[in-house]
This record gives sequence, structure tokens and C-alpha cells, in this order.
Amino acid sequence: MKTCKIYLDSCCVSRPYDDQTQNRIKSETAAILQIISRFWNGEWQSITSKVLQFEINQISDLTKRFFVKSLFTSIPQTIFVSVGVSETLRGKQLEVLGFKEYDALHIACAESGKADVLLTTDDAVIRRAKRLRSQFHVRVENPDTWLREHTSGKGGN
Repeated sequence: MKTCKIYLDSCCVSRPYDDQTQNRIKSETAAILQIISRFWNGEWQSITSKVLQFEINQISDLTKRFFVKSLFTSIPQTIFVSVGVSETLRGKQLEVLGFKEYDALHIACAESGKADVLLTTDDAVIRRAKRLRSQFHVRVENPDTWLREHTSGKGGN
């Protein structure tokens, strides 16, 4: 079985520290923690970037920032993507397609790191990415949906 290379955006890394009273947030949190446990046991590879580090450092709630940073730094970062000229240019192309700056850079970094999937809990990003999938080099999915699909044997890359 092929090792999955997964890029978690800042929404995913922050999700375990969001208000857990909604069922959707609880199920996404459970999926993200299961994915992270597979990083820890070496089953899957994590891809990350300076963009993710930057966004985590921008969290205004200091307690949440502390916990998100702790979780982020505990994930084995097997592939680290710097934001260079090619990622910046690709990010600009994605912004023209309607993505916000940091979402575009996450996608560009996931593509550069040759991620199989970029996981996000941002519905707008997922919808736009699905509409424009032919222009992408990475799949963009919700972590809960992707994990259920992937572990049921129906997941593709």
C-alpha cells in the first residue's frame, strides 16, 4: 500500500481546539487526530510549509495559539516546503482563480510537496477546488470525508 502524503492546512491543525459542541466539528476533529496518529506511527507522511507556521503564529487567542503550536510541532514533518519563487507564482495564479492569498499558498505548497491530498475544513476552498480540479495538481478534501472514503477502500489519489 502506498504511503499517503498529506498537507493539513491551518483550519485542520486548529480544529481540535475549536468549540466541540457541533457534531461536524467533533467528527472533523476525530478524523484529524486519527490522521495525525498515522503520521506519528509512520503510516502516512505529513507535508507542511512556512505558510502554515505563519498562520499559526497569527492566531489571536494566545491559549489557542499555544495549543495549536504544540500540536503542530508534535507532528512528524517529513516534508517541509519553503515558499520560493515557484510557490509564490503558483499562489498568484490560484488567487486569480478566486482563492484567498493564504489558501492559494497552501495549495501551491501542497503541490510542490507532491501531496496526495490537501485537507481543509473550509467549505468554500473545497467547493472552488472541486470546480477547478482540472487546474490542480493536488486533491482538496474535507478531512472527515476523505478519511472515511480512504479507509473504506474507495479512496483514490
